[in-house]
Amino acid sequence: MPRAFVNDQVIAESEHFESVEGNVYFPPSALVRQFFRESDTHTTCGWKGEASYYDLVVDENVLKDAAWYYANPKAAAINIRDHVAFDRRVRVET
Repeated sequence: MPRAFVNDQVIAESEHFESVEGNVYFPPSALVRQFFRESDTHTTCGWKGEASYYDLVVDENVLKDAAWYYANPKAAAINIRDHVAFDRRVRVET
């Protein structure tokens, strides 16, 4: 079962996920919400659309913009709507 960790803390876990461009995208229900804080950051991907970000807050450590999701993806990426992926500061085990 895929899991995402910050240090040894599990921040996401699910048997169901999507894999895109080498990233595991976890469904919203997989997140341990207490560790996620909305960020004001947004970026745009040419084929997925606009990404929104979360800061991760674990044990007083803040990982700025370490997670992202697509609330309204383009048609080619509809399978990852609201799913969350993580940057390299987060350990993801599949």
